Amino acid sequence: MKFSNQLILWYLQNKRDLPWRTTINPFKIWLSEIILQQTRVDQGMSYYFKFTERFPTVNDLANASEEQVLKLWQGLGYYSRARNLHFSAKYIMNELKGEFPINYNELIKLKGVGDYTASAIASICYNEPTAVVDGNVYRVLARYFGITTPINSTKGIKEFKQLAQQLINKKQPGTHNQAIMEFGAQMCKPQNPDCTTCPLNTSCVALSKKQIKELPVKEKKIKIRNRYFNYLVIKTEDNKTTLVKRKKGIWLNLYEFPLIETVQEINENELIEHQEFNNMFKKRSVSLQLFNNEIIIHKLSHQHIYTKFWIVNTLVSNDFKLSWETIADYPVSTLIDNFLTQFKIH
Repeated sequence: MKFSNQLILWYLQNKRDLPWRTTINPFKIWLSEIILQQTRVDQGMSYYFKFTERFPTVNDLANASEEQVLKLWQGLGYYSRARNLHFSAKYIMNELKGEFPINYNELIKLKGVGDYTASAIASICYNEPTAVVDGNVYRVLARYFGITTPINSTKGIKEFKQLAQQLINKKQPGTHNQAIMEFGAQMCKPQNPDCTTCPLNTSCVALSKKQIKELPVKEKKIKIRNRYFNYLVIKTEDNKTTLVKRKKGIWLNLYEFPLIETVQEINENELIEHQEFNNMFKKRSVSLQLFNNEIIIHKLSHQHIYTKFWIVNTLVSNDFKLSWETIADYPVSTLIDNFLTQFKIH
């Protein structure tokens, strides 16, 4: 209990003024937690305001189209979060008759909600003593208790969850959870934590053993996959183009220019000879120009995408009839959005 009391005292004196900390509305807490998965607070803040303004209730979100939700999410990455958010909003309205789940066991049934998010909502909104374990919590616990079990191993996930559950303040579970997460974000930071002013420094195992930089332990990352994308940016004589909706993968249901993916980087001649290129243009007269002289490397968590944007000038065709003026209405990946910004400049 002393550990929790020290954290809560520090939190009440040092917490950041964040908009989702002024409410216990489960819809808004859920929204903030989904946005902040894999996202820094300073980046996620503007999206939280955009979403709560456009969709003030779960019903408003449920009634939106997926394209509207994805467009508003554009630039935040990990788009499955947005798709799951929208799916769960419709589930709440249609299957739960608009009643937001009120405990951990019901919350975790929502698509895109795992142990961490369910614990956060249940403790903050409903005072249920369910401990959160995120990257910040792993770091605080690993250092304070000197735990060397890898945090991304099956054993580690179970061990840290059990420990966090033992430590939670049952009278103030929501405050406790927010305190330990804030402590990890502000005080016990990944690099250069401020150990000299830390209120836990007299009992921190990692500090006493000079293991701050070694903890927490993480098992080796999975191998990064390299992919090679060739986007065909079509421009017809009447200034039309086309976009394609992705049917699978990381950018599911986002729009992009026709794509030819290859096993390695290719040049103009190899592109023209590619079967998919020929199928698309059916021996039409085309002229090609590489937009980016240097290959663009778009880095994601498990893959690096090496991208070339090819400007394809061709004849008027019913296959390509999208007006350039309407492209901004479509939800696209950051990779495509960055290209469109640069393309306008040229």
